[in-house]
Amino acid sequence: MTNLLASKTVQTLLDRASGISEAGGNARLKAIMRDLLESTMALIEKHDISESEFWQVIHYLQTGAPEFGLIVPGVGLEHFLDLHMDAKDAAAGLSGGTPRTIEGPLYVAGAPLVASGAHLTDEADEGAVLTVSGAVRGPDGEAVPNAILHVWHANSKGFYSHFDPTGAQATFNNRRRLKLDAEGRYRFSSIMPRGYSVPPGGATDVLMQARGRHGNRPAHVHFLIEAPGYRTLTTQINFGDDPLARDDFAFGTREGLLPTPDRSRGDAQITFDFALVRARSKADAGFSTRPRASA
Repeated sequence: MTNLLASKTVQTLLDRASGISEAGGNARLKAIMRDLLESTMALIEKHDISESEFWQVIHYLQTGAPEFGLIVPGVGLEHFLDLHMDAKDAAAGLSGGTPRTIEGPLYVAGAPLVASGAHLTDEADEGAVLTVSGAVRGPDGEAVPNAILHVWHANSKGFYSHFDPTGAQATFNNRRRLKLDAEGRYRFSSIMPRGYSVPPGGATDVLMQARGRHGNRPAHVHFLIEAPGYRTLTTQINFGDDPLARDDFAFGTREGLLPTPDRSRGDAQITFDFALVRARSKADAGFSTRPRASA
């Protein structure tokens, strides 16, 4: 078969379809769009994708749109973004700090701002008590004053407030923003979260099963940490004794983020220190502009 993609006809089509050959518009978007279209066409050629197969994919994307926040980590793209940012740091000679890892789609903006030491669970829950404590430090081990630590996690059934299909939880159950002291110390308690599965029969589940993979996450706790003069950190800890700790469908597990809870007294206790790196710019110190849920 001839290389249709390299033909003048298709290359001209790509220029026109992406807007490269047109004045105005966003030059960066046009360049990215051209590469995206060309890569898609290359896949059609390489795998001889039929018209029926192509439109099945489009239908899947249309109907699966509400689950894109799960599909993206499930196919490894969100983890790849972390690896890409790590590689850029390495190329710039930057190192250190707590490893970043995926945010996931279940953050909710506007959680109550409270003092460190708060209890996060607002609802009756039969799970074991979880206590997490530690400190936020800078690259030289210095205390990071005035840090805000965002925390969110599932309940003991594996459901997140605001997204709970049963509607049983208050909006900010197991969600808080902790205002840390001048020494950067933090502490909170809540109910031990359970890992969750993607919605059974949903778009993510269908895609995972088609690839012979499961759609389960281990128990974990999410964090965003912001502090003046430091890069905002997006990370999470997976519990090292969870059977899925190293088999996370969302690829959120990273070395250095696997503390094993101390369960010797019946509850679960974790001590975990975070290390921030200094911000190089205003953008470095802020949140990404990723769309997030709000309440």
